[in-house]
Amino acid sequence: MKSVITLAAALAASTAFASAALAEAHAKAGMDAEIEYVAPTGDAEAGEKTFRSCKSCHSIVNTETEEVIYKGGKTGPNLYGVAYNKAASDEDFNYSSSLEEAGEKGLMWTEENFVAFVKDPKDFLKEHLGDDGARSKMSFKLRKDHEDVFAYLASVGPDMEAKTDK
Repeated sequence: MKSVITLAAALAASTAFASAALAEAHAKAGMDAEIEYVAPTGDAEAGEKTFRSCKSCHSIVNTETEEVIYKGGKTGPNLYGVAYNKAASDEDFNYSSSLEEAGEKGLMWTEENFVAFVKDPKDFLKEHLGDDGARSKMSFKLRKDHEDVFAYLASVGPDMEAKTDK
């Protein structure tokens, strides 16, 4: 019983810490909207396996330490820190004007938004922006395991590192 209570207290504390870290990151990005941290529903280990289909275009590289977490292509943006972050926030990547607009309007990569985007990037942007002319440079559509990939990206990102270090 004592270990269950200790685990529950640790989870509550780590979730509160992650929410505070998220709020700080949003403030630094000049964002008005806050999103609450919600633990990913997918399986991060399974998501790492599914991410192999993403590596032809994407890498995961810690931008502060330059640690390569997953070596992949550079056609798409670095996905380090994408989970729970503002869309089109990698300053070193040239996004489509539609995705940049969505980011400027406050689109955040929550699990729900990420899953909808990777299922059909163009349709997601059309619906999100209310613009039938919206386009994405990402033409690949992830057919399954969307939540698992999001859980994997969250597990290797800075917010999850901060959460698990405390």
